[in-house]
Amino acid sequence: MSGEKTTQEKIRILLADDHDLLRQGLKLLFEAQPDMQVVGEARNGREAIEQTSEHAPDVVIMDISMAEMDGLEACQRIRKLHPGVQVLILTMHESEEYFLQALRIGAAGYLVKKAAPTELSTAVRTLAQGGAYLYPGLAKTLIRAYISTHNQSYAYINSQKSGKEKNSSLGHALDVLTPREVEVLKYVAEGKTNQEIADMLVISIKTVQAHRANVMDKLGLHDITHLVRFAIHHGLIAAEPYL
Repeated sequence: MSGEKTTQEKIRILLADDHDLLRQGLKLLFEAQPDMQVVGEARNGREAIEQTSEHAPDVVIMDISMAEMDGLEACQRIRKLHPGVQVLILTMHESEEYFLQALRIGAAGYLVKKAAPTELSTAVRTLAQGGAYLYPGLAKTLIRAYISTHNQSYAYINSQKSGKEKNSSLGHALDVLTPREVEVLKYVAEGKTNQEIADMLVISIKTVQAHRANVMDKLGLHDITHLVRFAIHHGLIAAEPYL
């Protein structure tokens, strides 16, 4: 409970981006949220570190490409100096290299700037509660990285199981979910956006979000990283397309 915000507390946000117009837009977005406040702004990585020490934000929203010190280096230093501060990378870069590097140095979230404003607000709330948030379109990158790292053990474990054993293991793991929740779990793990899932299942985005929250809660998963691992381990995602 200590890591969660109460209804009286606002999520303290620091904005780090070298584009003044973007920062102003983000500030207006967050200040319009009843549970958020922008406590500082920075134009580069060095200022972001200084502002973090001065204002003690809950979440730092960080661009990658900035002068003097880029966002990735600043993220790494902030995480070392202030482990309780969560960093959300907000960038135009969708490359696997940047994405995986950001996760390795301690970023708890990664969004591209074309994401919807509602998704950005959701990401901030998720990070403030101690979770992680990744742009859905990059989930496939995480799948490939996970399979690549665990490829030998993954293949060996599955080779030792008969088809009956695999089905039994999967059924036991998913018996707490409804059939619709299993569908949503699979699509989320594959990197589908909430809108895409809603269109495919002919349901509202709010219903998708509710199913997604129920899945995470029932399975004890805390973020998309754990959800992807769960889906791979239990055979909901076939490894072959990503190898």
